Amino acid sequence: MSKLHWVALISSARIGGTLATRLLKYFGSLEAVFTADAVDLMQVQGIGQNTANAIMRADLTSVQDMLERLTRAGIEAVTWEEPIYPQNLLCIPDAPPVLFVRGELRREDARAIAIVGTRQPVQEALMLAEHLAFELAQRGWIIVSGMAIGIDTAAHSGALKAAGRTLAVLGSGIQNIYPRRNRSLAELIVGSGALLSEVLPDAPVSRQGLIARNRITSGLSRAVFVIQSTEDSGSINTARRARKQGRTLYALDDGTPSHDQLLAINATALQAGQIDWDNLSNELDRREVKPVENHTDGSQPRLL
Repeated sequence: MSKLHWVALISSARIGGTLATRLLKYFGSLEAVFTADAVDLMQVQGIGQNTANAIMRADLTSVQDMLERLTRAGIEAVTWEEPIYPQNLLCIPDAPPVLFVRGELRREDARAIAIVGTRQPVQEALMLAEHLAFELAQRGWIIVSGMAIGIDTAAHSGALKAAGRTLAVLGSGIQNIYPRRNRSLAELIVGSGALLSEVLPDAPVSRQGLIARNRITSGLSRAVFVIQSTEDSGSINTARRARKQGRTLYALDDGTPSHDQLLAINATALQAGQIDWDNLSNELDRREVKPVENHTDGSQPRLL
């Protein structure tokens, strides 16, 4: 199946991993999807008239032109079928069929952890996030975060200070860096890792995009560290995603209600100033990432 058809599917009809899997199971190939009529398309659970019409209207020539423009801009569309697609992410049922990437993905990125938290942290939490990223990056861990102001920025910065790799998952398109004040940080990340997004490169930031990227942040990682958060925040959403995905969860034991909730669901307590970095790294090495079934239809994110 060609990259062209994958990108056409997500750009023309905004179809995600679950629907893409169902379409592949029903039709056998993406090429067959694009030659099907509306009646056949709507035999697939979740495909209504509007989505069927969008698939049939897909302009493959325009999509090919877009891919060529992205290549010239240093942006690559990476699909499920490519060996470089992050292996940890393939284990979640709603993995995006296409990732838009600026920078470089590597097979070693499977040895990744995520560090997340509030955009308005206290100084101690900010320093801990940077220190945690620095120490783990020095031990070969890839640091994943969302490039937001606050804890995310500290995590990326700590990895960069250690001359390590870091991946930033965006809630906007790669050509629409958000927040704008982190554009210089984005360039540094491109040189030492990659920017990733499931939305089209020119897409603006949206609340939906910011929430959806949380599952990718946790999905890329063996473990998620929540350094400082508030109830119903993006970082708590990421933590919940991590638990559903079977990822190991760590939370700073700071006595706040949101972190007490995380500890109550068996997050491992992180004590600032009492971390044995070598032991923590060894503990993370023992964590395995296993496929999580799609509870809707029992399918995995791609046909293996």
